[in-house]
Amino acid sequence: MAPRSFWKGYLKLSLVTCPVAMAPATTENEKVRFHTLNRTTGNRIVSRYIDNVTGKAVDEDDEVKGYERGEGDYVMLEDDELDAVALESTRTIDIELFVPRDSIEWIWLDTPHYLTPDDAVGEEAYCVIRDAMAATQMIGISRLVMYRRERAVMLEPLDKGIILWTLRFGDEVRGEGDYFGDIEAKSVDSKLLAMMRKLIVERTKPWDPGMVADPVQQKLLDIIASRKKGRKRPAKARADQEAAPGNVISIMDALRKSLSQEAGAKKR
Repeated sequence: MAPRSFWKGYLKLSLVTCPVAMAPATTENEKVRFHTLNRTTGNRIVSRYIDNVTGKAVDEDDEVKGYERGEGDYVMLEDDELDAVALESTRTIDIELFVPRDSIEWIWLDTPHYLTPDDAVGEEAYCVIRDAMAATQMIGISRLVMYRRERAVMLEPLDKGIILWTLRFGDEVRGEGDYFGDIEAKSVDSKLLAMMRKLIVERTKPWDPGMVADPVQQKLLDIIASRKKGRKRPAKARADQEAAPGNVISIMDALRKSLSQEAGAKKR
């Protein structure tokens, strides 16, 4: 069952408007979560905000956002002042422009959301916008107030629907030149490249969501299930330590051994 939408508004392109709803495309609800307990009483521990000078607990009504303009000097902002900066884009996704899909690198993509039509009447307009983007291989760029900030968002067609990605802010993305700039741009040995390509082909499989399963989470669930049944605490598993290479072997020898192992594995 699909989760309920957390946002409703309008998708607008020039004079074409249709009501839409949005829901997160990802979830963390299936993660194993723990509470911190008092070992002696078994009761949950409650966290509270403490004044770092007086050491006394602060009432919720006395909590306020503060921007530090100097050491120990803050400008206090009330919730109504923060809400006042919300722009008109709180309820309308007005597509301002289009760009080629391959012009936005993955590093700019932040959080995905499913955008769906919110009534039967507006569904036709929604589908026309979706199919036109797919036919031209373009994606829409707009702005929307989400999570108390106005963010740039990207809209792209996905099967029968549209997926909306929030985009990272410009100051959040670090330039790759700062990290890759010192790597030498020399060409690699053609024989090594051919062997590496063969190794990649040998290990190529169709994508399966099971490839990104979380084995640690499953082990935690097994431990919880065993404790419910009154079993003893399992013995601590030993971490397998990889032996550090004692000597430097040639890439050619390593690739030959790797390809030999892959061929042997396929025979088995």
